[in-house]
Amino acid sequence: MVRAVPENDINIARYIDHTNLKPYATREDIIRLCDEAIKYGFYAVCVNPYRVRLAKSYLRERGADVKVASVIGFPLGATPTEVKVFEAMRALEDGADELDMVINIGALKDRDYDYVKRDIEEVVKVAHERGAIVKVIIETCYLTEEEKIKACELAKEAGADFVKTSTGFGTGGATVDDVRLMRKVVGPDMGVKAAGGIRTYEAALEMIKAGANRIGTSSGVKIVEGRKNGEA
Repeated sequence: MVRAVPENDINIARYIDHTNLKPYATREDIIRLCDEAIKYGFYAVCVNPYRVRLAKSYLRERGADVKVASVIGFPLGATPTEVKVFEAMRALEDGADELDMVINIGALKDRDYDYVKRDIEEVVKVAHERGAIVKVIIETCYLTEEEKIKACELAKEAGADFVKTSTGFGTGGATVDDVRLMRKVVGPDMGVKAAGGIRTYEAALEMIKAGANRIGTSSGVKIVEGRKNGEA
C-alpha cells in the first residue's frame, strides 16, 4: 500500500479527506465542501453524521467520484461500544463509505486492552459487512509513545483499515514523528491518516513522505492551490 512517490508525481488532492466537522456547519457549508471536492478532485468529504445524507445525495446527483466519510464516537471516544455501533449503522444507512472512529482513550490508558480492541472490532464488523472502511483515531496528543504503539497494534488486530492521528479537537494534531511511528507499527499494508493542523502543501507532503496515505484537513483548497503556486 505504501510506496515512495516522487514529489512531482503526487496528486495531492487524491490524498485528501476534505473536512468540515464544525458544530455550526450549515447546509450551505456542506454543499460548498462537496462542490470544492468535485472541483479539486479530493478523495472524500468528511462530515458529521447528521450531514451524511445531504453530502451523499448531493454528490450522487452530480455523479461525483468523491467518497463520504463520517465520524463515530467523536470527538472524545468515550461513548459505550453499543452507542458507537448504532451511530456507525446509522451513518452507513445514510450513505457513508468510510467511518473515522475515536478510540476509547481512557480505556487504553487503563490498559483495558480487551475493551479497546472489542470497541474497534464491533464498529469494524458492521462497516465491513456493508463494504465500508474504518479509520481508528488514536488521538496522539494524549498518548505516550508506548500507548501510541499499543493503540496501533490493537487497531490492526481488530481489523481496522487505517489508523489516524487526531480528531483536530484535541490539544495537538498530526506530527511527522507520529506518522512515522504509526507507519512503522502497522506495516505497509494498513492505512495511516494524518489529520489535525495540516494547512499547507509542504506540511501535507511531509506527512505523505513519513508514511501517510490519507490527509484529513479543512484546508484542502489552500493545500492544492499552494502546490499550484509553488507555496509551502
